[in-house]
Amino acid sequence: MKKYFSFFRLRFAMGLQYRIAALAGISTQFFWGLMEIMIFRAFYQTDASAFPMTLSATTSYIWLQQAFLAFFTAWMMENEIFDSIVNGNIAYELCRPTDIYNMWFARSIANRLSRAVLRCFPILFVAAFIPYPYGIAAPAGPAHFLLFIVTLFLGLAVMVSFCMLVYVLTFFTISPQGLRILFVSCVEFFSGALIPLPFFPEKIRQVMELLPFASMQNVALRIYSADMNRQEIERAVLLQIFWLIVVTLSGKLLCKAAEKHITVQGG
Repeated sequence: MKKYFSFFRLRFAMGLQYRIAALAGISTQFFWGLMEIMIFRAFYQTDASAFPMTLSATTSYIWLQQAFLAFFTAWMMENEIFDSIVNGNIAYELCRPTDIYNMWFARSIANRLSRAVLRCFPILFVAAFIPYPYGIAAPAGPAHFLLFIVTLFLGLAVMVSFCMLVYVLTFFTISPQGLRILFVSCVEFFSGALIPLPFFPEKIRQVMELLPFASMQNVALRIYSADMNRQEIERAVLLQIFWLIVVTLSGKLLCKAAEKHITVQGG
């Protein structure tokens, strides 16, 4: 366990060095969030009662989404891992006395966490001073805030597990581009990244909430503003844990199978 913590620590420290890139990302995410809020505002002005979430809850959802973008974006996968698989440098990784799945998992968590640490606080700070209902509102209560933190990191773990699945599946393909496009498209649509899940028709939403994608960002961001009742929260958290176990075990099993049949330089 100590060696994987070392991988985590080194990758986290490396990620904190990119401060200028973080500043550029903060400005981009801030204006993207404002643009999204203005679009939703136009719809709310037609008939606010027709929407499943209040405008304040929706804007809080958007600001949290932007603040923790590094946690939930599927496209933020590591090209270094894909390149090592495609060009054969994975052979060096396999020579190390480590479990390659655990090593990549630790690195991926650290990479996303370091980016979020650099960006989330400035975005949340500015959003807190934007007038109601366009800024981020306070959490519904202490219990909701604690649940938000727990489900936020569960969502991060589910996202990283899915990215690990994409890395491992790359062993069985010629190019990872098709896998990345398919995976990113599914996550963006089904996780609530483009449109919050409550805005979908009820029957479609009920199906989408059972999928693993809903366990990534949908749960934490909706708990923050009390958009879910107690029964929905309990089911959502159980689904997060369930999908984390299923996806992680699937990735580990596939990784073991890939390591047994991998071919590098014809060897």
